[in-house]
Amino acid sequence: MVDEKTLLQQIRDKEQQVSRMIETVKEETDTVITAAKSEAERIIQDAEKSGRSAAEELLRVENTNSQKQAEEVKKTFAAEVESAKTRGEKNLNSAADTIVNYVTLS
Repeated sequence: MVDEKTLLQQIRDKEQQVSRMIETVKEETDTVITAAKSEAERIIQDAEKSGRSAAEELLRVENTNSQKQAEEVKKTFAAEVESAKTRGEKNLNSAADTIVNYVTLS
């Protein structure tokens, strides 16, 4: 009967066993949480890198488009200036005659 544990000792042993199990689960949980945090940080970094790349590409494309549009505006403006110059030169003699007639008749 000396070898038999008292009920209180058995309860204490069981408590210690459960406590060890809880500690093991806590350590495993902490490991999983740490791994999840690391994975989340990696995902965020990848997303930021991907977003930065996409923004840079969009900026490059938009800059190229803006340059093309600016060139088109310059070409259109140059054509309109040339057209106005041509019309002005064409009507120069007629305008001069009209001015001379107006001044001489007044």
